[in-house]
Amino acid sequence: MSRSFDAIVIGGGQAGPFLAARLAGGGRKTALIERRFMGGTCVNDGCQPTKTLVASARVAYLARRAADFGVSTGPVSVDMAAIRARKEKIVLASRNGLDRWMESTENLTVIRGSAAFVSPHAVEVNGEELEGGEFFLNTGARAVVPDWAKDGPHLTNTSILELDVLPEHLVIVGGSYIGLEFAQMYRRFGAEVTVLEKGERIAGREDPDVSEAIREIIEGEGVRVVTGASCFKAEPSGDRVSVSYEEDGSREPIAGSHLLLAVGRVPNVEDLQLEKAGVALNARGYIDVDDRLRTSQPHIYAMGDVNGHGAFTHTSYNDFEIVSQNLLDGADRRVSDRVPAYALYIDPPLGRAGMSEAEVRASGRTALVATRPMTKVSRANERAENLGFMKVFADAGTRKILGVALLGIEGDEVMQSLLEAMAAGVSVDTIIRTMHVHPTVSELVPTLLQDLKPLV
Repeated sequence: MSRSFDAIVIGGGQAGPFLAARLAGGGRKTALIERRFMGGTCVNDGCQPTKTLVASARVAYLARRAADFGVSTGPVSVDMAAIRARKEKIVLASRNGLDRWMESTENLTVIRGSAAFVSPHAVEVNGEELEGGEFFLNTGARAVVPDWAKDGPHLTNTSILELDVLPEHLVIVGGSYIGLEFAQMYRRFGAEVTVLEKGERIAGREDPDVSEAIREIIEGEGVRVVTGASCFKAEPSGDRVSVSYEEDGSREPIAGSHLLLAVGRVPNVEDLQLEKAGVALNARGYIDVDDRLRTSQPHIYAMGDVNGHGAFTHTSYNDFEIVSQNLLDGADRRVSDRVPAYALYIDPPLGRAGMSEAEVRASGRTALVATRPMTKVSRANERAENLGFMKVFADAGTRKILGVALLGIEGDEVMQSLLEAMAAGVSVDTIIRTMHVHPTVSELVPTLLQDLKPLV
């Protein structure tokens, strides 16, 4: 016995449910298969729970700084069980809302289970074969657990969200985006935090000046950062965990109460049995897709983290827009049309769009650059949150923006306006001539752009 569908969506992340609803609404008999929770990483293990925790940590941080603003408070304490309960309430509201939406969508069948291809046009779920005309894969990614950590107690970005106690000493291996957010968060909750990073600097994807500023921010709050660490080993030590690493030729031990692994992510492809569908992977192990997100089988598409074209909620949702509009609206949208953009949610946040300085230099073009410290932004000074700086690159000929790095209060929000200018092909002169509202952080963008000088 088997059932047939016009479209089968595998994975309920940030692309899957929206695409399933559109396909069903467009007249296609559609199945949505999810083996865990609707909403994927963002709703359950990523953006929503972590930013909820970041918000609680920020309140604790500001409460301890109350005297800086002329406000008196008593001793500040943190209730991790209450913080976790608040996080759970927000996550469940989103997850349950998605469940209700999917279950009530006409022409859409929700199937709970793990799907594996048995042929290019059929998958098996819970022992049942489902045939499909088109398939859409949105199975996401998961945290890497390296061999050196498998035998010792450890946490990932998923399991740490279930903690309802404050770690005495949280050791984090990995000094990139996930590791840094948890480092500052748990330091603000009151834990001792050590970050061990294999590279020579944290946030190694960023330009050196941005990485150094990020390090100053988190070290300024008491986070210990060790770079150039290698040859890690973790093992139990009573009710604690012992982590050792090599630095400058010698082995250094750290005794922590908890170990968080933040050393990368891998795509969820193994259980799909893609070889039976003839779907190819690229050299990095992600599903290989073209500019319209079609795999090596033209009737099978891959969206979100699993295709390696961006490990963000917004890139996954944009994948949904590309696929749905091309299939249902007669559009010709492509992955290469979008301007790369993301944010790092330490406090203050980093908003990034377009090219880094290294990429601008590698392009060989004649470029302009301008920087402005947040100490020269009135709104930041008024709020006593003036760490970081703003940096913009522009093409010297067209005067169009090439890239931005805004590390500072509201940096993630201010970046959006420049991202839109980049997508629209607007020159910096248009932004300079535009009246901006006072008092805001954004009002200093025209002033920043007026300082553009040749990048040498």
